[in-house]
Amino acid sequence: MVKANQLSNEQVNELLKTLNARFIKFVHRHPDLKWEPIEQKIQANEQKLWSLYEMERTGGEPDVIGYDEQTDEYIFVDCSPETPKGRRSICYDRAALEARKQHKPENSAIDVANEIGITILDEEQYRHLQQLGPFDQKSSSWLLTPPSIRQLGGAIFGDYRYGQVFIYHNGADSYYGVRGFRGMLRV
Repeated sequence: MVKANQLSNEQVNELLKTLNARFIKFVHRHPDLKWEPIEQKIQANEQKLWSLYEMERTGGEPDVIGYDEQTDEYIFVDCSPETPKGRRSICYDRAALEARKQHKPENSAIDVANEIGITILDEEQYRHLQQLGPFDQKSSSWLLTPPSIRQLGGAIFGDYRYGQVFIYHNGADSYYGVRGFRGMLRV
């Protein structure tokens, strides 16, 4: 019997096969990295493996975009061309969700990220990802919002239009069919 947050051998093998194929296809995202040590680190951490599975299951198409030598961690980010389909039509956080009086979305970006075990990209991380892109040409992604903006009821999001990254603001309780969020996982 498979426990919650635990994958079957078949799911693990399929995920690793998918991640490896993406790693090979998009080598420009990680030109100096080799797959074998990354795969070993993934397999050594059941929780991170499950988080990667959830990133993939919800449409994020996670891929390695870097390596942090100080922490000895590989950095995975959602690299789907558009914001992940399985994480759209959600407001920014729990407070925004609870503040809505009617037409509440099913969930919030912060809550979903916490459930998956990932962090939402901040503005700097999003801009870095766009250097490997372009991403979000038809959609947009909530970004980790500075507390000073969030305290005033807002939240920020980004997209890529006209050959440029744009960062905007909206009420944190808003939600749209083409807005989701991109996550990051350190393995």
